Amino acid sequence: MDYQKSYKNFIGSYNVTEGLRKTAGILIPAFVLSYMGWFDVGIVMAIGALSAGIADNPGSIRHQRNGLLVANAFIFISALATGMAAHSAVMLGVVLVIFSFLFSMLGVYGSRVNAIGIAGLIAMTLNTFELNYGWDILWNSLYLLAGGIWYMLLTLLLYSFRPYKATKQMLGELVQNMAIYLQSRAAFYNKNADYNEVYNALFQEQVKVQDTHQLVGDMIFQTRSISRESTHTGRILMIIYLDVNVLFERINTSYQDYKMLHQYFDETDILSSYKRLILLLSDELEAVGIALKTGEVSQPNMKVDLQINRVKVELNDLRHSFMKPENIEGFIYLRNIISNIRDISDRINRLHQYTSFDAGIKLRKQDVDHETFISQQDYSPKLLLDSLSLKSDIFRHSLRLSLAVLTGFFIGELFTIGHSYWILMTIIIILKPAYSLTKQRNKDRLEGTIVGIFIGVLILLIVKNTMLLFIILVLLMTVSNSLLRTYYFWSVVFMTPYVLIFFNFLYSSELTSILLDRLIDTAIGSAIAFVASFLLLPSWEHQKLKHLMLQMLHQNLLYFKTVADSQYSFEDSIARSLIKARKNAFVALSNLTGSFNRMLTEPKSQQSGLREIHQFIVLNHILISHIASLSQQLQDYRYPLSKEILENPIHDILVNYKKSIALLSNKKYEGREPDPNRSLKILNQQSDELMEKRKKELKDGQVDTETLKPLIKIKSVINQYNFIYHMTTDLEKVSGTLNNLPD
Repeated sequence: MDYQKSYKNFIGSYNVTEGLRKTAGILIPAFVLSYMGWFDVGIVMAIGALSAGIADNPGSIRHQRNGLLVANAFIFISALATGMAAHSAVMLGVVLVIFSFLFSMLGVYGSRVNAIGIAGLIAMTLNTFELNYGWDILWNSLYLLAGGIWYMLLTLLLYSFRPYKATKQMLGELVQNMAIYLQSRAAFYNKNADYNEVYNALFQEQVKVQDTHQLVGDMIFQTRSISRESTHTGRILMIIYLDVNVLFERINTSYQDYKMLHQYFDETDILSSYKRLILLLSDELEAVGIALKTGEVSQPNMKVDLQINRVKVELNDLRHSFMKPENIEGFIYLRNIISNIRDISDRINRLHQYTSFDAGIKLRKQDVDHETFISQQDYSPKLLLDSLSLKSDIFRHSLRLSLAVLTGFFIGELFTIGHSYWILMTIIIILKPAYSLTKQRNKDRLEGTIVGIFIGVLILLIVKNTMLLFIILVLLMTVSNSLLRTYYFWSVVFMTPYVLIFFNFLYSSELTSILLDRLIDTAIGSAIAFVASFLLLPSWEHQKLKHLMLQMLHQNLLYFKTVADSQYSFEDSIARSLIKARKNAFVALSNLTGSFNRMLTEPKSQQSGLREIHQFIVLNHILISHIASLSQQLQDYRYPLSKEILENPIHDILVNYKKSIALLSNKKYEGREPDPNRSLKILNQQSDELMEKRKKELKDGQVDTETLKPLIKIKSVINQYNFIYHMTTDLEKVSGTLNNLPD
């Protein structure tokens, strides 16, 4: 393990920057006002800043500012309402239920607005631990609001100092996720590869790539200084993002018939050489990602070009010594792969150059349709009203959370548990719309709290110096905030000791009681959250899969149709349509694989058709790769086949998609049936003739002839159509076995 690289990667990440900002935002008002003699006010402002920080999700500065403004309004309203109701247990219970439901329903507007709702819930919960009277209720709410406004101003101030830093960091994160994705694809070249394991790893990484890709797209194209290319740095960031977008497509075009390749070449070392090359490219991508995050300049590894040239020589030698009439097709694949590797390497080298952000870099003018890369969110009230139904996952989650919070509040009141607001916080933080997410959070919260208490007690037993304890508190808080989004278990491990140190400063004589309260409250909150996710209007992934699978089929069909249409015209409008269709297909695949992965962690009784669903996802993944390959080859070779040859195969492929949709929807397809004998015969006639000619040449000892180039050109395109044709036929068969899934 390269510890220096890991250290630079962590320190340069957006998460650490966010962790430092949140820690400063929370501690500065507490420290400054405490020094001025207003300790209580400082603590309340710190709570306001903590609550606002929950709504501070990565994104464009406009989204961050607007989100924090709305979050501060919610923090003030929830604090005021809770303070006024706190003197009556019944009224407080009613307020908790109403606000839990309303703030949770905001999830229909996406993750950013959902985080704003959680900020309001946390402020509401933390405001229940101390009673205020008369005007103090208003002042307390205003202090919370002041803390939230302070945090917002701090965020905007830091952004003004380094307006491109967050975008660079998230762009670096995207490139690194792509590096891991590429590394996962290298496993296809292993002898005796377990293809199911490889695909499962790819599915996991593809979701990460797609999520980060969408986030970075929003950050770039909704930030005026970048999207309008008003600065040199902004223009380079946009070009990097667009190049990374194309690079991801190129990585996906590298899919081949790996079983056939292993059958032909496992007795040679050529596939191992290809794997080493792919891993080298993965390392290069990671270096670019780290450079973007840390602000350093990455340099291309000269070994990559040397290794590519060596593999080319190895392939050429293999052609002369090992090529036979029966494995010609395998050599065509190997040639295409090395060509694709060279293309990927050249694109990575350009990314290396861009990491310098040098003013001397000549930049090409970009004609970009910004809307293509921005995720559109509907904020109309109608969306909220339409979601007030048990068919809506968010509505069910809102009811579930409201009842769970009421149960936690009732238990806290009934047994007079100390710091009972920790029960409510645990429920709000752990309980998610999906059972699998709640289950994982529950496990992380419980185990992290136990480990954290042990570490906290150890620190308090060893360290007696107050200043040193304060420094440790700051460090623990920073690390906890930095790990919150990505490693929740470790975030809780570091969070628990700093909470204990904080309470040790305030109530050192009651520390044992606080320790027990923390453990008991967390256990109670976790138990309530788990039971609620399992019994109260549970939401299971298998109930959503059919809808996501139909979306996948529709988007894949549209992607193929757009690519097929592009071979006769490649105007700017077609290019934009291709980008949009490709993006939508990848988003649909990411949504489907994410849901499937979550289903795997649910109870066995809620899992059905795993093998068929997995096969359905694999087929769609392979189809997207082949469609992307077809798109690239049509651009490279330009109109290699006539309309007459392609008309029937394209029609049949589209029919296969439509029949799959009909079968999955429990409907009957009505239309002209595919005729594979006729379509494929016409499609393959020209390439078959060239292939026979090439085989005869090889038998006569002619290795390099004029037949080779047209064969590679035509065979490469025709192979993609053949693959897509057969894959859509298989997809139709699998879809017919899945029509019993719930709608």
